[in-house]
Amino acid sequence: MQQYPSYAFRNTDTDIMMLDSIGRQRVDSSEYSFSGESRPDCGHVIFQYTLSGQGYIEIDNTVKPLPKDTAFLVKVPSRHRYYYNEQDEPWEFIWINIRGAEAQRIWDLVIMQEGHVITRDQHSPLIEGFWKLMDRIHNDKVTDKYVLSSAVYQWLLTLVQSSKEQASELSASTSSIIDKAKRYMASHYALPLTLDMLAEHCGINKHHLCRLFQRSEQSSPLTYLRERRIEAAISMLRTTELPINEIGRLCGFESPSYFGKVFRQYMSMSPQEYRRKKLEFPYSAIYYE
Repeated sequence: MQQYPSYAFRNTDTDIMMLDSIGRQRVDSSEYSFSGESRPDCGHVIFQYTLSGQGYIEIDNTVKPLPKDTAFLVKVPSRHRYYYNEQDEPWEFIWINIRGAEAQRIWDLVIMQEGHVITRDQHSPLIEGFWKLMDRIHNDKVTDKYVLSSAVYQWLLTLVQSSKEQASELSASTSSIIDKAKRYMASHYALPLTLDMLAEHCGINKHHLCRLFQRSEQSSPLTYLRERRIEAAISMLRTTELPINEIGRLCGFESPSYFGKVFRQYMSMSPQEYRRKKLEFPYSAIYYE
């Protein structure tokens, strides 16, 4: 894949939809964190898609992971924060920022249909369309605001079309399968569950289950399971005097070190630190759904 730099376009024209910035980036420091309420560059929408690694977005009182093949859509300003927690692999992503009332309207439409986090394959028309747009800017040196506005609008139409196609694939039977999987994980989180076990319970292939879960919940079944385990661990840390290692075991974590690692990803502190901060966190439970 060709390596592209990032580009920004500064124009005061508010009569048409404008490309604000576009690029590719790789981050490996927890200093990477952006709040949608404190950014000085307001009035645009953001699409940011994970190529590899994983980031997180905090929105609607929920923390959502952003693994490979997922993207978030947000407006600036709005109440959200996206960030990177230091881990084994850096977070590599592409983004596009767009200004204009039409972009805002399309964001509202897609978010209403799919939520703020969406899933697309790297070979999907949407992502292929992004690289074509980057190629026109980088190789063809296209900078004219009207030409770029037309190209961006074409990309936005691809986003709308793919979103409607995604929504049409979620049938009543799909919802029934997802609900069955979620109920099973919520009541059996303490067990060493695997995708094979979950798929067998639901009566479908594990790969099909993962695809359905991504389309419906914008996350994987195992991510959903980790969230239920963290919720249970938080409740036990608040309401019992059980040793922390025992809490991790009762919540389905295979080892104390893995429990500590996952807990820190979600809460930005260790289980020990969370328990000590009892007075600062007056909640018996925290939910990630």
